[in-house]
Amino acid sequence: MPRRKKAPFVLIYDFDGTLSPGNMQEYNFVPKLGVTPKEFWQKAKESAKKHQADEILAYMRLMIEEANQKGIPISKQNFADFGKNIEFFPGVDTWFDRINEYGKKKGIDVKHYIISSGLREMIQGTSIAKYFSKIYASGFMFDHNQIAYWPALAVNYTTKTQYLFRINKNSLDEHDNSVINKFTPHNERPVPFKNMVFIGDGETDIPCMRLVKDLGGHSIAVYHKGKRGALGKAKKLIEEGRATLALPADYTNESDIEKAVMAMIDKIASDNILAKL
Repeated sequence: MPRRKKAPFVLIYDFDGTLSPGNMQEYNFVPKLGVTPKEFWQKAKESAKKHQADEILAYMRLMIEEANQKGIPISKQNFADFGKNIEFFPGVDTWFDRINEYGKKKGIDVKHYIISSGLREMIQGTSIAKYFSKIYASGFMFDHNQIAYWPALAVNYTTKTQYLFRINKNSLDEHDNSVINKFTPHNERPVPFKNMVFIGDGETDIPCMRLVKDLGGHSIAVYHKGKRGALGKAKKLIEEGRATLALPADYTNESDIEKAVMAMIDKIASDNILAKL
């Protein structure tokens, strides 16, 4: 009987507030509209309430409407260019190489994924996009000129969990439901939940945090050290049993989150040794 390939160790990240201090739309796109972020998000919320719509779909539709009214180009390339201006928390730019190298030393294949309510086209334009095996995020449909004209995918706090199962079953294409809905025993799934770590910061991440933690993996609630009330919100996720750890969004060398993730890699390596014995 052929030996089964060892499952990878998977790190899954939210984006806004987790890897980046702010909402990605606020770095470049919203300022071009001539409104404040508060005004933009309030208008999106009002639209969602008025039409009883999903807030993600509402903000995406508002982006298209406002851009068309203000003459702001919104091609796929424009979104990628907006992504180039996104800022990251300390250490993010070198985080992936460091963690991958540590995993390699321990004989562990480390993979990274994004599950975000932000925009995949912007994330794809960032300097760190190359590190992700897959970016699950809200996205647009584009016409023959590559101009955004309609939301294609909306990722909200409950639909986020779908993508955990896609990773779990290695059914990665968003449109393909043939594998994701097929019954597969847990011990035959390519990426067991015990090999997953979900890293997020807010309420939209709670279902993913809880699911990964309850199924044997780990969830890390990160917080912005300079943001008022952020630590208390992260600690509450621990108290409510939704997260394993609450740590600062500091990804620098020898930071708490690096030590925690390396310890989790060590555990997977030890489990692999015990399994062989």
